[in-house]
Amino acid sequence: MLAETLAAIRPADLRALADARAHQDRLTKPRGSLGVLEEIAVRLAGAAGVTPPPMPAPAALAIFAADHGVHARGVTPWPQEVTVQMVANFLAGGAVANAFAAQTGASVTVVDVGVAADLPDDPRLINLKIAYGTADLSQGPAMTVDQAVQALEAGITVARDLVEGGARCLITGDMGIANTTASAALISAFTGRDAAEVTGRGTGIDDETHARKVAVVREALQVNGLSPAGSGTVAPTEALRTLAAVGGFEHAAIAGLILGGAAARVPVILDGVIAGAAALAAAALDPAAIDHCVAGHRSAEPGHSAALDHLGLRPLVDLELRLGEGSGGLLAHPLVCAAVRVMHDVATFDSAGVTEKPV
Repeated sequence: MLAETLAAIRPADLRALADARAHQDRLTKPRGSLGVLEEIAVRLAGAAGVTPPPMPAPAALAIFAADHGVHARGVTPWPQEVTVQMVANFLAGGAVANAFAAQTGASVTVVDVGVAADLPDDPRLINLKIAYGTADLSQGPAMTVDQAVQALEAGITVARDLVEGGARCLITGDMGIANTTASAALISAFTGRDAAEVTGRGTGIDDETHARKVAVVREALQVNGLSPAGSGTVAPTEALRTLAAVGGFEHAAIAGLILGGAAARVPVILDGVIAGAAALAAAALDPAAIDHCVAGHRSAEPGHSAALDHLGLRPLVDLELRLGEGSGGLLAHPLVCAAVRVMHDVATFDSAGVTEKPV
């Protein structure tokens, strides 16, 4: 499934990009006056291969939940059972992600790819559990390569099912206590940035815990032979090993969702630092996948800025969010829709009989 998906991904269509830029310049507004929204509309046209691009609605949020063995190193004060409890909260509709999804009209799909407990059967929960949490990434690989492929293919499966069900935009979501530690390790490995530069405070840890977290990330890179290279370039053949070594099941599944969306030419709105780390893995497997992504927001986590810079993505929203769940991606979705709506509904100077500014 992974090989088939990678083979189906195409880069942005150059003709569609040029047509979209030309169309933007003919609309009844000063050229460039909608700023980043114009860039987003052009980006989605290139991804879809047609101008104007399809409306990115309805949207579907996929929340991938998993636990992390590195939790045992004391990198967060939150107990691991919060992952289970938050899955129940998502299913009951009581989380911030549910509220934001209701506001924007997005569906919510919750997927267990590695929660460290058996979850009660629930028709609203998709069980694609690979294992009961990852191993401790600071002691060796968090996953086997086979497990990483399983998680990638879980994300691809969810993307395919959501698109077949009518979704025209995918939004990444995550849940997993200690997953910002794995994110920092992935970002350091894929970008070449130092651990201290990309390791943040997650849910709000104190100085002592933060110092421990940075040290654990450094240990993880060293023990797995992933000391960041100056170039920050990871060959596709090494991408899977890197993802397996220091990633989480939810990171791999989100990377799979990105690849699945790209293969279907359906845009993917990335959430925060966990999605940014996952996108780095997806980009290492196939750089063209990122042509189909939009950065929903900039997280308060320093590693997220490093990931976005490396991917060449500009975030739509910067509200100092650090929640995860897909919250920032959901907030950005109406802006993405508005950007595309302009391409569909706004008149051109010729059709409206409006005089253009002299060149």
